[in-house]
Amino acid sequence: PRCGNKGVRLWETPAGVLNSIGLQNVGATGFVEKYLKMTKTCPVPVIANVVMENAEETSETLKILQDTGVLAAAELNISCPNVDGDGMAWGIDPSSAAKAVRAARKAWEGELWVKMTPQTPCPEDVARAIEAEGADAIVAANTWLGMGMDMQRARPSFDRVVAGLSGPAIFPLALRLLWQVCGAVSIPVIGCGGVTTSSDCAAMMLAGASAVEVGTAFFRNLDSGKEISEGLQKYVSQYGCSRLEDIIGLARK
Repeated sequence: PRCGNKGVRLWETPAGVLNSIGLQNVGATGFVEKYLKMTKTCPVPVIANVVMENAEETSETLKILQDTGVLAAAELNISCPNVDGDGMAWGIDPSSAAKAVRAARKAWEGELWVKMTPQTPCPEDVARAIEAEGADAIVAANTWLGMGMDMQRARPSFDRVVAGLSGPAIFPLALRLLWQVCGAVSIPVIGCGGVTTSSDCAAMMLAGASAVEVGTAFFRNLDSGKEISEGLQKYVSQYGCSRLEDIIGLARK
């Protein structure tokens, strides 16, 4: 279980949101008892995000979730920028990323996704290391490090000073990182970062994303997912394709 970070947790920017939530949660057992039962009536696959703090704790968490038999996949988070412990450090270099995935792969028998950090100076090498250790997919990527300033207090907005930036501001950065990762591995890559429109989503698919995650857009519009999904259909005919899947990686051909 985690209590999360103290102080301010969200700070709006002109084109996005800084967050320092600290992964507040009730722990694996509490999650299973309190929340996972709700997924039985969910009409879509459910995926659990599991933060990588240390190999032992993560393995134990994955085994608890594995025993439920209801999750479509586990998303190993080696990229959280606002928690104590190793957190994001696991995803900075290929060797530590490989170690994290290796531990998770031993504990988890199902689909394993790994969420990368954009802070790594060598995204292609990290992606290859993740693939080599048996991951089924890569999520590229988590938030970019940023900072807010509270002008009333003349102090940083967050107690931890830095926080994760998401929203439209990071989309061009996320698209570039996605392009690099898709070119480095053969497993599916899920695009993530700044997607707010169907055009953004289509751009990530053109770059090679097999799927796309949407998050911050829902703060502004709860219908974002539906609108993005419906808006994608026009790109199928625009590019002379017969199915939506046909636009995946089209910009690379």
